[in-house]
Amino acid sequence: MITAERKPFAEIKAAVAPYGKILVVGCGTCVAECAAGGEKETALLASQLRLDARNEARTVDVKEVTLDRQCIYEFIDQLFPLVDQYDAILSLGCGAGVQAMAEVLPKIHIVPALNTTSISETMEQGVWREDCRGCGDCKLDRFADICPITRCAKGLFNGPCGGSKEGHCEVDPDVPCAWHLIITRMEETGRLESMSEIEPPADWSRTQGKGPRKIVREDQKTP
Repeated sequence: MITAERKPFAEIKAAVAPYGKILVVGCGTCVAECAAGGEKETALLASQLRLDARNEARTVDVKEVTLDRQCIYEFIDQLFPLVDQYDAILSLGCGAGVQAMAEVLPKIHIVPALNTTSISETMEQGVWREDCRGCGDCKLDRFADICPITRCAKGLFNGPCGGSKEGHCEVDPDVPCAWHLIITRMEETGRLESMSEIEPPADWSRTQGKGPRKIVREDQKTP
């Protein structure tokens, strides 16, 4: 899932200061799961904007609405009856959601209220850990299903550095050494001999230097 964190209120307030009518739009999927932009968080931010304006004797019209997903055009279409009534949209969606709404609603300013952080797994209630960088060339099967690009602080492909200690990373002792985890899992699954193979450098051209990536599935297109 994509995780995000809310920007500081002072930053949000400054960004929407020029506008008297603000539509606060939440997203009911990834950022709702990580408690950053779901219906509850959207209502809280809208209330905070109203209360702040009242305390400063300012007049502001704030309305909140939460879409199932901000990154899908068909859901964004639900805003058409509302958008002409507002000066700006304050989005509690990830970066993809903000940009998707800007594509569908090009005549209104979309202001991001969140900082998108990572592709993460839910480890337990209230804890999310980054597991994937979206590199475009997944090699998890070669590393015991543990991504060294993401989980090794140095992104090493051919074994650990010399700085890990008692299974923990030298960069941050609170973080398990990714290569300690990889080797341990290789042993447990009987694949340790595969570690003798040299892994070539990552092909970063899959993620960099060619602009935004795009997936096209002709079989999924509407006839």
